Amino acid sequence: MDYSSYENILATRAGSVLTLTLNRPERFNAVNHELHEELSRIFTDVAVDDATSVVVLTGAGRAFCAGGDLKAFAADAEEKGRAGHYLDMGSAKRIIFSLLDLEKPIIAKVNGHAIGLGATLALFCDLIYMADDARIGDPHVSAGVVAGDGGAIIWPQLVGYARAKEFLLTGDPIPATRAADMGLVNYAVPAEDLDRIVDELAARLASGAQEAIRWSKVSVNIGLKQLAHSILDTSIAYETLTMRSPAHAEAIAAFSNGRRPDFTSF
Repeated sequence: MDYSSYENILATRAGSVLTLTLNRPERFNAVNHELHEELSRIFTDVAVDDATSVVVLTGAGRAFCAGGDLKAFAADAEEKGRAGHYLDMGSAKRIIFSLLDLEKPIIAKVNGHAIGLGATLALFCDLIYMADDARIGDPHVSAGVVAGDGGAIIWPQLVGYARAKEFLLTGDPIPATRAADMGLVNYAVPAEDLDRIVDELAARLASGAQEAIRWSKVSVNIGLKQLAHSILDTSIAYETLTMRSPAHAEAIAAFSNGRRPDFTSF
C-alpha cells in the first residue's frame, strides 16, 4: 500500500506496525477540509494493506489533534457566508464507520491535547494511551455546534450517560489522569515513556494470533456499529443545522477577533 498521496497524514512502518501521524503541527493538527477528507479514507486503505497488522494513531508536535480548524472555518464562512458547509458530512460518517470497520487493532497514542474531533478520533480507537500532561475534551458547544461527529455515541459508552452529558454539555477538558481513572481512556503514562509503552503494546499485538485478535475486535464493535447506525445520521444533521446558526457565527466571529463568544443574545 502506497500512502504517499496523503499530504496531512504521515505513514511510517516498523515491521507490521503502521504509525499514522496527523501532520499539521503548526496548527496543532487541527482538522481542515483536506485532513478531514484524508481521514475519511485512510482507514479503508489500511484495511486492504496486507503488510499491516497493528495501527498506531498519533499527532506530530505538541498536540494529538486540536479538533476542527476554526481558522479554516472562519475563512470558509467569509468566502461562502454562514450557510456554507464547513465539512463534508458524508466524510464525517466515513471516518467513524471506517474506524469501526477496520479489523486491525488501532492504538491511539495521545501525545498531547485531544480536543473535539481529536477526542472522537482517539476514543474510537481500540486502546487509548495518553501522555499524563495531555487533556481530552469535546468542546463543540463552545463553538455553538452539536457534538455530532461521534461524541454523542462514544462518550456514554465509555463513562456512562451522566458523565458524558456533563462533559459534552460543558465542553470542559479532562486531564489525562482523570480520564484514565473514569475509564474514558485506558492509561495515562509519563510523557517520556509514552512512545516506549505504545511500541511494546503494538509489538505484542503484532506477534499475537491475528485472526483471534481481529475477530475479537469485530465482535466487540458490533454493538458500537449498531449505535452508530442509529445515532450518527441524526447527530450529524443537528451539527449541520447548528453550523448555520447565529451562535456558531458568533463563535467564529469571536475566534477571528480574539475574544470569547457571547451566546446570551440568542
